[in-house]
Amino acid sequence: MYIWIGFLLLVLILLAFDMLVLNKKSEVPKPSTVAKESLFWLLIALSFSGVIYYLYLHELLPNRANISPTGAVIKYISGYLIELSLSVDNLFVIAVIFSNYKIPMKYQHKVLFWGILGAIVFRGIFIGFGVALFNNLSWITYVFGAFLLYTAFNMLAHSDEEEHTNSVITRFVKKLFKISDNLDGDHFFTYKNGVKMATPLMGALILIELTDLLFAVDSIPAILAITTDPFIVFSSNIFAVLGLRSFYFFLANMLEKFKYLKYSVFAILLFVAIKLLTHNFVEFPEWFSLLYIGIAIAIGIFVSLEKMNSKENVAH
Repeated sequence: MYIWIGFLLLVLILLAFDMLVLNKKSEVPKPSTVAKESLFWLLIALSFSGVIYYLYLHELLPNRANISPTGAVIKYISGYLIELSLSVDNLFVIAVIFSNYKIPMKYQHKVLFWGILGAIVFRGIFIGFGVALFNNLSWITYVFGAFLLYTAFNMLAHSDEEEHTNSVITRFVKKLFKISDNLDGDHFFTYKNGVKMATPLMGALILIELTDLLFAVDSIPAILAITTDPFIVFSSNIFAVLGLRSFYFFLANMLEKFKYLKYSVFAILLFVAIKLLTHNFVEFPEWFSLLYIGIAIAIGIFVSLEKMNSKENVAH
């Protein structure tokens, strides 16, 4: 239990450092600063793999699946990369939400910061529920496998921006909460004619939280296909979410240029779906899963950059 408490304290310390040191002022982040912060979160996440190795080497956590220290590290990094890659779609949706609510970039970090706190709580609940299902219902892997297979092909068939902009969730938020038409600085609530109302900042935050829940429905089963070890699943998931804010600002002006990452996400979802559906017949080596995920992401980035360079060359 003390390992879990220590991890949660580490997360809170990192969040406090982010809010009070890295981003204590509401201002438009500089590209160089965002790049450094993105690298910081990436290095923190990868460095934690050393902690994972130590914990499993000295058997400081329950190890019902008898995972080796090296295997635990591979599963952790695989889970981290899966969550990071699946978050690409989430970045597009966040951009659309901020655009719809006309949130200036200097206030966006505050919204995402509080969104992270909610995501940590909900992800913890989802992971606990998912692990319990995997451990107690053997047939649930086929359900999750079929669901991820459907998600993968459905993702290719629909436009995420159009789907989320006109979604039921957006209409639900606008009907449920009284949201003012104008911002009041970086405040989440304001008063209009003596009536307390939510500002567009709060509207964006609520919508981001709800859409994160939808993305978690996809990403949690995907990581559970790699391992059902709760600590590995939770830590890899949370570190990916922690870095999401910096990655969003780093890629804010380049999201359209990396649109071919969508096919990388499709390939990863397809792989984990097949892995779940065939788990009783085929056993994929731990290194193969990590290699496949890494190659899929690399190809998506490479093709996106190549297409971008081709368009720039044609323009000139």
